[in-house]
Amino acid sequence: MIEQISNPHRIATDLAAIVGSAHVSIVGDTVAVVPENTEQVSSVLRFCNRAGFSVSAVGGGTKQRWGTPIQSKIILHTRRLNALLEHTWQDMTCTVQAGCTWSALQNSLAQHGQFVALDPLWPDRATVGGITATNDSGALRLKYGSLRDLIIGMTIVLADGTIARTGGKVVKNVAGYDLHKLMIGAFGTLGLITEITFRLHSLPVHLKSFTIISPAAEPLGSLLLQLLDSHLNVQSMQLRTKGDVFGLDVQLSALPEVLKDQTILLSAIAHKAELSIEEACAELWDNRVLSFTGSDVFTMKATMLPSDIARFTRIIHDLGGTAVTQATGIMTASLPVTLEHQLPQLRQQFIDAQGSFTILQQPASTDVDLWGPMPDSFSLMQRIKQHFDPNRTLNPGRFMGGI
Repeated sequence: MIEQISNPHRIATDLAAIVGSAHVSIVGDTVAVVPENTEQVSSVLRFCNRAGFSVSAVGGGTKQRWGTPIQSKIILHTRRLNALLEHTWQDMTCTVQAGCTWSALQNSLAQHGQFVALDPLWPDRATVGGITATNDSGALRLKYGSLRDLIIGMTIVLADGTIARTGGKVVKNVAGYDLHKLMIGAFGTLGLITEITFRLHSLPVHLKSFTIISPAAEPLGSLLLQLLDSHLNVQSMQLRTKGDVFGLDVQLSALPEVLKDQTILLSAIAHKAELSIEEACAELWDNRVLSFTGSDVFTMKATMLPSDIARFTRIIHDLGGTAVTQATGIMTASLPVTLEHQLPQLRQQFIDAQGSFTILQQPASTDVDLWGPMPDSFSLMQRIKQHFDPNRTLNPGRFMGGI
């Protein structure tokens, strides 16, 4: 696809006819457009697809550095798609537009004692659509699952402007293809999400967080596996580097009388392993964001078996990095820029252990391979991209292998 925007003012005029002149702007050779609803998004994409212009959607902009950097000619902002369209609290479902921030959504749902059981990064700025496109999740995944477990329906605008609706508005709906699961984690390369329907859970009321500390990671790794196999009501759990030591964070959720007994049991388990335990504040569950601090670090996402969490946490620590690993085996870590030459070897260690290694962000001074070896499914992924977006209109090159 060849892009030619020799006269961005002409393009802005055409887009203004769709969304209104107040919602189109020009920055250099790039045209920004801010549609109000799904129908306007459809018209914008239809126009861009026919004209041969690439389009990137932007919500809160918190994850624009994730994936391969690209420069699309049309930037579609979702900030006007920011409404909670429907909250059927009796059925514990809701439908929300993609440009709504995560915290605004949760605050509205909390009025009925409900929430979407997910804890993404930067909730005050990150939008529902961006979180879904990058498949972000935190420690709550241990109890409630990922976005693919929480999303039951979606409205998508395909590259040619076709509006597709998948799933439904009730939890037990099983009609049609699970097209929305294909969109989750696709980095906006297959379709532009405009509305999402979530299944909801009741807000946990009685919570207690603890940190168990050890100078070595291995005892905490063994304890993590023991707690996964126990009868404790563990809502969240993560193993992290903590300065010169390591910390295993555990959050319990139960009725007050049960929570008291489980606190005693958790303390007994820690003391039996000769490990110190202390009550902690809820803010410790935000430690994952520390991996993105600084412009001179590589921020990586890796996966591994739970039995390998302690080993890889120690490896990152010994390399001078920081890491937070959920009990599900998903690690977010940062490494100094000076370790650039060691990244291929480190990636291979994860792969050899049946895991994966992806660089989410890298310093501006480096140019390393973000994705690593292409998976066996890569040819299938290419065919899916070709089927959904033959003109390569949506985020071309953002995902692995230039998809």
